[in-house]
Amino acid sequence: MASEAPDYFQPEAGMLLTHLLIVRDVDRSRDFYQRVLGATVVRERQPAILRFHNSYIVINNEGGPTDDKPDVQAQAPPDSRTLSSAMNIRVTDVRAVYEQWRSRGGEFLTEPKDHGVEIRCYLRDPDGYLIELGQGTGILAEMGRAATA
Repeated sequence: MASEAPDYFQPEAGMLLTHLLIVRDVDRSRDFYQRVLGATVVRERQPAILRFHNSYIVINNEGGPTDDKPDVQAQAPPDSRTLSSAMNIRVTDVRAVYEQWRSRGGEFLTEPKDHGVEIRCYLRDPDGYLIELGQGTGILAEMGRAATA
């Protein structure tokens, strides 16, 4: 059962977890998440905010320190081979989503691979952030829950 995200600007329960991405080109990244993943743009920039099913992706430019984080540099990953953060997206049919996102221009590292407890594959966004797309299989049995697919 899919649920919509609470209001980004005024969450009902008082708290909302989002994923912030620091990117080199906000427009390019916003377009990727909208076109390939099907996210809905809530705000165009400064920062860009996209609703993605029951959550949000916040996209902002690289930049220097600010008054509230005086010693922090905001930077996109130095290269696509360094993993420091990744989005992990769980779905009920990984192969169907894989095909849909591929048809929209998503470039995956491999096709979905069965690892016994889950089936997963990865793609990168324009700045090299890794996005894991996965479907629980054997892990559900371990937890005493039936797999759906």
